[in-house]
Amino acid sequence: MLFAAMHKTRMPDPSEALPGRDAAMPVPARHAVLDAPLAPPYPEGMQTIHFGMGCFWGAERLFWTKPGVYTTAVGYGAGYTPNPTYREVCSGLTGHNEIVRVVFDPESVSVETLLQVFWEGHDPTQGMRQGNDTGTQYRSGIYVSVPEHLPVAEASRERFATALRSAGRGPVTTEIELLEAFFFAEEYHQQYLAKNPGGYCGLGGLDVPYPAEA
Repeated sequence: MLFAAMHKTRMPDPSEALPGRDAAMPVPARHAVLDAPLAPPYPEGMQTIHFGMGCFWGAERLFWTKPGVYTTAVGYGAGYTPNPTYREVCSGLTGHNEIVRVVFDPESVSVETLLQVFWEGHDPTQGMRQGNDTGTQYRSGIYVSVPEHLPVAEASRERFATALRSAGRGPVTTEIELLEAFFFAEEYHQQYLAKNPGGYCGLGGLDVPYPAEA
């Protein structure tokens, strides 16, 4: 137990990570709100980006309400363990973050709009936690699926960091990287707050507006 606790707020070395499994997590065929497929293939022209903002229940709800978003799903990424369970992720021994997959139509909603939702929807200065939720799975992160989105995300981080400094806030701890693998979370996590409207959601921003792209 002590060994697991030590990993709550630091990334484990790959040699320490849990082994995971080959079998993928089964997920519902359709989104509970948008009635679109959760898993690929997605329609031609759709793009995908992933966000870590703390507890993925509230984060997913922020995105499924946006026009132009085709589907969303919650899962795990940016770690080491293949096809982890929620319990394993919470142990701190997978390296994974709780993330939201956002599949969107770039003709209807821009990456910039989604980045605004991300930056204004949580506190990106807290390192390995978000509010009362502490652990590596609650870190702030943007995980892109196509390399072209990397410079866009990095430029957005610089702009928001400047806005936070002007507001007297601390430095941004958000990580930005190309996502190698996305593992779907268990069925009960998918669209959790639509199924449980009174469910827990500790998500909250800093009331600092995201500066529009120059």
